[in-house]
Amino acid sequence: MTTDAELLRRARSDAHPFRELYDRYAARVFAFHLNRTRSPDAAHDLTAETFAEAWRSRRRFRDCAGGSAGPWLFAIARHVLSASVRRGVLERAACERLGVLERQPAAVEPDGAWLEGLEEAFAALPDEQQQAIELRVLGDLAYADVATSLGTTPQAARVRVHRGLASLRTRLTNPEGDR
Repeated sequence: MTTDAELLRRARSDAHPFRELYDRYAARVFAFHLNRTRSPDAAHDLTAETFAEAWRSRRRFRDCAGGSAGPWLFAIARHVLSASVRRGVLERAACERLGVLERQPAAVEPDGAWLEGLEEAFAALPDEQQQAIELRVLGDLAYADVATSLGTTPQAARVRVHRGLASLRTRLTNPEGDR
């Protein structure tokens, strides 16, 4: 099977390999967005934005996960979701200032509060823990698949995910405390 990295390399000059990459990841990216928005319509829109951004940035892809594009795609998905939350907050604030209030929200959007400090805490994790979390939690991969992507054992992958999530939990619940 062709690696994601090879598909992205080929996608620099041909759209067909990118379609194969899309087919591999679309359901997982959609699930990621659906879990956070609880709206199939919003999740579809965000999934489309994620892959549009991946297409635009395909030439900048760097293989840091043994041929897997999962961590890269889910980083883009996180960015798209975060930007959507910020846009929604700005749009609502502008409407309030202008006195143009909608009677009902146009779409269900994720609550921005869960994002506060998440990116910084995640960025502070060691790379191996970031990649393991992206593959397992965001990519919804089994530990065996995470291990294959990272070139390690399922047990080591489980430890990386556990330690990373524990560190995130500590950082997010006690941001000013000792780390």
